[in-house]
Amino acid sequence: MGGIGEAAADGPGPGSGTGTRPAGGDGGDDRRGGRNLLGVDRPDAVLAAFERGEPNAGVVVIGLALNHADPGAVLPLVARALESADREVRRQGVIALAHVARLHRTVDRRCLELLRRCPRGNEADDDLWSFVPHRELPF
Repeated sequence: MGGIGEAAADGPGPGSGTGTRPAGGDGGDDRRGGRNLLGVDRPDAVLAAFERGEPNAGVVVIGLALNHADPGAVLPLVARALESADREVRRQGVIALAHVARLHRTVDRRCLELLRRCPRGNEADDDLWSFVPHRELPF
């Protein structure tokens, strides 16, 4: 299996690729520069980024939140970002959670509990209250 930004060996297909490629570029993966990281749409690629200790794992979670159709597959990886020892990855997890709330109008109990540990007034606080019906928030 390829790394972040690499398509499956049998070519890209629905759910098997890594999303969009940058315009005018060679389409290659550049983890340091951040190219293709927001186009990731495979949970396994995000999990692999965490397991390798990728410095941009939080950015990859944001990409997954923006590109994956199933919030049930995204939220466990958002939670992993929210639990990170790295403050920047935690911040990026908050942003990813905001995108999930905005796009899918949902959140799970674990992410909500982890969000409560974050400073108030962040992006996810605003989007949760704006896009997830209060009666559907897990308590």
